[in-house]
Amino acid sequence: MKRSQESQNSTEIFNPPEPNPALGCWMRWSLLAFGWANVGLGIVGIFIPGLPTTVFLLIAFWAFSKSSERFQIWLWSHPRLGPPIRDWHQHQVIPLKAKLLAAVMMTFSFVYVAVFIADDWRLPAALALVMVPAAIYVMTRASAPPTEAASSVVGGDKIGPT
Repeated sequence: MKRSQESQNSTEIFNPPEPNPALGCWMRWSLLAFGWANVGLGIVGIFIPGLPTTVFLLIAFWAFSKSSERFQIWLWSHPRLGPPIRDWHQHQVIPLKAKLLAAVMMTFSFVYVAVFIADDWRLPAALALVMVPAAIYVMTRASAPPTEAASSVVGGDKIGPT
């Protein structure tokens, strides 16, 4: 399915949960502000290398899921901001560029802390205990959504009607 067709059908695929009515008014407004702050950071991340985009958009999507169905659907169906959210939500995809950036930034951060900040081995060891599993998780996710042709063939045999 092409991106344009997918974005047209995106609201049909996604059924957002109703925002929690038990949330107080101040909590709803706080989550809305938090969501919009993350949308802003995600947009800035498009232009500033090293600042992630998708992570902030996913956080905004979560905040909107708790506070505003309207903004959640807007973000989901947005032609530029929506595709990485949909790819993650539907296929657990992390783009290759994001994987490489994550690996480089984690490596740079670890080396910087180990060489310039840490007085002994404990801080670098604690960082490694957090960063290595995170890096493994990121690197083992798919880099692109499966294509229809690839997903309909398993072991050379077509699935479904022939």
